[in-house]
Amino acid sequence: MAKVLADKGLQPDLIVGTSIGSLNGAVLASAPIEQSVHRLTLMWEQMQASAVFGDSLFSRARHLLNHWTHFHSNEPLKLLVQQWVPFSKLEEAYTDIQTCAACIETSTEHWFTEGSVTDAVLASCALPGVLPPVEVGGRHYIDGGVVNSIPVSRAIDLGATEIYVLHVGHIDDPLAVPRHPWDVAMVSFEIARRHRFHRELEAASGSVNIHVLPTGKPPGRYNDLAKLRYNYDKAIRAHIDAAERATLAFLQ
Repeated sequence: MAKVLADKGLQPDLIVGTSIGSLNGAVLASAPIEQSVHRLTLMWEQMQASAVFGDSLFSRARHLLNHWTHFHSNEPLKLLVQQWVPFSKLEEAYTDIQTCAACIETSTEHWFTEGSVTDAVLASCALPGVLPPVEVGGRHYIDGGVVNSIPVSRAIDLGATEIYVLHVGHIDDPLAVPRHPWDVAMVSFEIARRHRFHRELEAASGSVNIHVLPTGKPPGRYNDLAKLRYNYDKAIRAHIDAAERATLAFLQ
């Protein structure tokens, strides 16, 4: 998606990101988009999921027994940020960037606008049960997707009038009535996520143009057990190519 925007000369003035969008956004914010999109592509092509979630089932179980709340350490993700994001503080980015996380103590949406980019990305990506909460400034944060998964409203509040939504997909996949334990959480989260997103699209004034870019993924049933395979990376290149083709057609 970002490559098509770069090819069209669409340099962003602002990037807002949640969860994995905070990592992608930080990389894209590091330089003019025609340069940073190349860095982002390299990151995904070279990154094996094993670098972040590659420990064995035994190691995951041991980690869970030791910590009780999560399967993985966030140290590999921290190293990934430090490798691919060439600035240390958000205010040093080439393009203004903000990242969203959910604050445990205040039960609110929190936006990181300055300070450590590593802390901001780790907090925004702290997927409950998978990665540990992140402490910043005496408060603890979990994945921003819990409170604002696709932050259109934040962009509008900051004055954006032309918005391009680069999402990870599934927002149009049909939901089914839960039939298994994992379905309950997946369907509940997805309803909350889609409800806010569609409400914000409907509430946007006529002066705001919002382009929800396509991922190129074929439609499928959202609450599919295969989608719990967060460490599957075999089709990254195919997904990149599919999104590029679909976005190019969408913007023509």
